[in-house]
Amino acid sequence: MSDAPPPIRVLVCDDQALVRTGYVTIFSSQPDLEVVGEAENGHAAVEAARRLCPDVVVMDIRMPLLDGIEATRRLAGPGVVAPPKVLVVTTFNVDAYVYDAFRAGASGFLLKDSPPAELVAGIRTVARGEALLTPAVTRHLIGHFAERLRPADTSRPVREEVMSALTGRELEALRLIAEGLSNAEIAAAMFITPETVKTYVSRILTKLDLRDRVQVVVLAYRIGLVSATS
Repeated sequence: MSDAPPPIRVLVCDDQALVRTGYVTIFSSQPDLEVVGEAENGHAAVEAARRLCPDVVVMDIRMPLLDGIEATRRLAGPGVVAPPKVLVVTTFNVDAYVYDAFRAGASGFLLKDSPPAELVAGIRTVARGEALLTPAVTRHLIGHFAERLRPADTSRPVREEVMSALTGRELEALRLIAEGLSNAEIAAAMFITPETVKTYVSRILTKLDLRDRVQVVVLAYRIGLVSATS
């Protein structure tokens, strides 16, 4: 009997049949991925995800009937129980789309012209909940929208709650995550092992009731633990 973990269940959502076929071909060639369904618009994506319970939804942004941002919000937004991970893949490299996707609950963002290996790696990454984007894109994106992410009327009590919930080392790790550092870079900066970094990340997610690193980054900017000029 094999001890291999079950494959990552993937739902492909795109309004172009040719694109969906390409994704299915690429993903199905991977032994650790299983395509469980396809959807050609946002409404179909929401229905299929609720019926099939995929681990990862590969979501286009511009689709008919319901766009990918709203579909993501319905599947992975605030208050959703046991949401799937959503990897947004689009031809539109526009900051506003990325920002809106993350605010809606997406766990990652890639362009459609990314190499197949990068798309596959993106699915594996969001399935693990370990990262959202490359550090450089994280710094640019969240820094660019820092003011929109930090509502002054609610930041103080939330900041105090975070400060009291985490240890000093966990707060240090949180700041480094929000600044876009990878696990290896955080390990080097804190003089600890990558395994210890993973432990800190897991504790931060659990203590703050956050789903993944996307929410860690957004929270850190919203309450002013880091800023665009950090």
